[in-house]
Amino acid sequence: MANGNQIHINFEKIPISIYESADRASKSVAKEIADLIRAKQKAKKTAVLGLATGSSPKKVYAELIRLHKEEGLSFKNVISFNLDEYYPLQPSAPQSYHRFMKENLFDHVDIPQNQFHVPDGTLGMESIKNYCEEYEKKIDENGGLDFQLLGIGRNGHIGFNEPGSHIDSLTRVITLDFTTRSDAGLDFGGLANVPRKAITLGVKKIMQAKRIVLIAWGEHKSPIIRQAVEGPVTEYVPSSYLQGHPNAQIVMDESCAAGLSRRKTPWLFDSVEWSKPMIKKAVTHLALELGKSILMLTNEDYNENGLSELLARYGQAYDINIEVFNWVQHTITGWPGGKPNADDTYRPERAVPSKKRVLIFSPHPDDDIISMGGTFQRLVDQGHEVHVAYQTSGNIAVADDEALRFVEFVIDFNSKFNLKNESTDKLYYEANGSLEKKKKGEKDTDAVRAIKGLIRVSEAKNTCRFVGVPQENIHFLNMPFYETGAVQKRPLGEEDFKLVVDVIREVKPHQIYAAGDLADPHGTHKVCLDAVVEALQRLKSEPFMKDCWTWLYKGAWAEWDIDLIEMAVPMSPDQVMRKRMGVFKHQSQKDGVVYQGNDAREFWQRAEDRNRATAQLYNKLGLAEYAAMEAFVRMKL
Repeated sequence: MANGNQIHINFEKIPISIYESADRASKSVAKEIADLIRAKQKAKKTAVLGLATGSSPKKVYAELIRLHKEEGLSFKNVISFNLDEYYPLQPSAPQSYHRFMKENLFDHVDIPQNQFHVPDGTLGMESIKNYCEEYEKKIDENGGLDFQLLGIGRNGHIGFNEPGSHIDSLTRVITLDFTTRSDAGLDFGGLANVPRKAITLGVKKIMQAKRIVLIAWGEHKSPIIRQAVEGPVTEYVPSSYLQGHPNAQIVMDESCAAGLSRRKTPWLFDSVEWSKPMIKKAVTHLALELGKSILMLTNEDYNENGLSELLARYGQAYDINIEVFNWVQHTITGWPGGKPNADDTYRPERAVPSKKRVLIFSPHPDDDIISMGGTFQRLVDQGHEVHVAYQTSGNIAVADDEALRFVEFVIDFNSKFNLKNESTDKLYYEANGSLEKKKKGEKDTDAVRAIKGLIRVSEAKNTCRFVGVPQENIHFLNMPFYETGAVQKRPLGEEDFKLVVDVIREVKPHQIYAAGDLADPHGTHKVCLDAVVEALQRLKSEPFMKDCWTWLYKGAWAEWDIDLIEMAVPMSPDQVMRKRMGVFKHQSQKDGVVYQGNDAREFWQRAEDRNRATAQLYNKLGLAEYAAMEAFVRMKL
């Protein structure tokens, strides 16, 4: 490799745009679509749009609706063709893309009914081939797609063109990949209910669009985006075909862009400001890339891997190595609440006050023990006043048969001991009947949701009892945004913010722990974090906030990059086992979880593997060997 000062590598094979947030990115994409529609109107032509479904384009459609209602954007000259639809599926089904498009766009704008097209999931198999040919023919008769909006699956699919799809593939019925069906399980109430097939526009027709914009948000899309943008063109990552399109672009937010080389190794792209975080990032990356501990890195290692500029600043690898090694070592502490009567100059937490009020925010009723169970236990054992605020009920994650078991227990219990309570009996008999008649994918009744919520409450209380948190320190917020009975939630509202503000004001914590795991495919962690951030902003002028530090943990989905970790709490084998026992208190979440994504491991297994991997990274860098570690980043408003 050339000298680091001359290295300017472009790993990216598709033009990309990175925005601070999905909101801003969505508005930019919506503006481009609106500008196209208006330009076509001016020329008295139709705008032919290829549209996508899923969570990614929702904010694009919301902005288009706003432009229609507030700025007069008309859709009368728009003809649209959607990419795909599950097969078989009725258009009225809650998971239908036909219904999705009507609810998220078509019902709110002035597009004529005969000018939008969504593949028909009700046809017999004998009709599909002709139907698909006619679908493509309609696109051609309207002059082809002027603009194609795409999302991306975690396996790299575009539309439902799954891995293995050829670049010349036509519109067709396709068998869905396991990853795709796992992700769709969120909407269908479990993997078993997801259709195994879908109709999809072929790659060939997508690639014929005059303009293609693929959008991607969030950490969980970061690995596949990197493959699509930087990897080879391959049928195993169908989105990589966009590298060969003359007018394609990928639009993403910062969290999705985190896996790109320009973010992972920015010094290979251009000169960088060698701040402490950048130095730590570069040196830990170099050590892990070369399989060396930090203290074993040499001048040649720096020079041959694009870091000669950093080496020139220090003079010798030894000097850089010692400094970075100390930075990493200082993140390790067995005292997450601060060590009393100790010099805290190089410790991640303050020694004073020695007994802190701690508030742990848990998005679901088990995230506290899954994500930071070892730290949770340490804080209690070391004498701090620990409170837990469970932000949502987590009721939709309870399986029907689990709820039915509890309903039957209550009914049998009341009967056995002749405990007659008319209102209670009515509630439980109603729930029992509802569960027995419930169809696959159907929403729960209010009674069933209440019972499922009670199951999660009892499990959370059991965990807190196991850890040693008194009942008066347990706070169930039941934030209203979550209570839709479906995976799709409402936007955060004033009542949500007030609940979080009130519990912070009540506890007046010295430490707050909150979930910063934006790789959560359900999105609840991100929404719950947004609520905490908003609450902290509202409270920042309060006197107690001057002494309040906020630490972010990650859940079972991902972990902080090691260069970002500011506090690492080690765990012994006994502490790992105790954490596992705490996770087991959540019996409804064991032995098969309703919404666990494509990872077949149970949550306790994911957490242990993640904690073990973090400890191994520290060990690879030359630090002491521990059984496991939980990691945190301090959030500064």
